Amino acid sequence: MVKLLPFSYQEACAANHALTADSFMLQGGYPRIYDTGMPLNLFFSNYIDTYIERDVSEYLDVRNLADFRRFLTLCALSSGALVNYTNIANELGVSPRTVKAWISILESSYLAFHLMPFHTNARKQVVKTPKLYFYDTGLLCHLLGIRTVEALIAHPKFGDIFENLIIAETMKWHLNAGRDPQLFFYRDASKVEVYLLDFTDPSNRLMIEIKSGQTYHDRFARHLTLIGNALGIPKAQQYVVGRVEQSYISQGIHVAAAVDWLNGKR
Repeated sequence: MVKLLPFSYQEACAANHALTADSFMLQGGYPRIYDTGMPLNLFFSNYIDTYIERDVSEYLDVRNLADFRRFLTLCALSSGALVNYTNIANELGVSPRTVKAWISILESSYLAFHLMPFHTNARKQVVKTPKLYFYDTGLLCHLLGIRTVEALIAHPKFGDIFENLIIAETMKWHLNAGRDPQLFFYRDASKVEVYLLDFTDPSNRLMIEIKSGQTYHDRFARHLTLIGNALGIPKAQQYVVGRVEQSYISQGIHVAAAVDWLNGKR
C-alpha cells in the first residue's frame, strides 16, 4: 500500500522551479493547483465543498454538515497545539466523543494527523496528549483565512504553520521512500519541549527544534541539549530548522535552512 499525500516540496518544485518555502507553505501540494494554475481560494473552497458533500456526508447526519465546517476551522486554529477535545466540543455544542469521531474522519481521509508524545516508563512526568497537524499547509492557510504570503508571515499562527510544514514534510519524506515514519514530540510537566523527534531510523535518531524566524540564536537549542542528554541523543543528531539563509553548525548543533530540510538534506 502506497500513501499518496499531496506533493512534497521537492515534487512541487519540479512543477514550479521558482517555488520558495514560504510560497509552498501558502500554496500547499495538491496536484490540481499545479496542473491548472487555479486560484488558491477557488480550489480550496471547491475542495472543501466536495469533501464535505461527497465524503463526510457518508459518515455524518446531514444536519451536522454546517457544524463540521466550523469544526474544520477550529481544527486549523488548534494546529500545532495539544488537542483539547472538550474545548472544541464546547465551541460546537457537541460531545467530546463526537469531536474525536470527526477527527478520526480527518485522519482516515488524510487531511489531518495526530503527532503522538514520546514517553518512557523512566520519565513519567511527560505530556501524553497528542498534537494535531494538517497534511497540507495550503489547506490549513485557507481555513485560517490567509490568502497571501505577506499575510501568512504576519499571521499570529505563522510559527505554528511553519512547524506544521516541517513536520508534515518530514513525514512525506519517509513515506515517499517507503519507510514507516516514527515521529513524536517531547514535552514534560515543566513545559520543556522539543517539537519533533524522528526515530524512524533507530541507528540515527534525530531531534528537531523548529523556529520560524530568519535569525538563529544559540538559546534555541537549549531544550535539545537537555533532552538529548536524557535520551542519549548526541549533538550530531540534533537540529534547529528555521528560515535562515543557509545551513551551518553552531556549537555542535545543526542549524538547517528550511529549504534544505524540505529538500531532504539531513
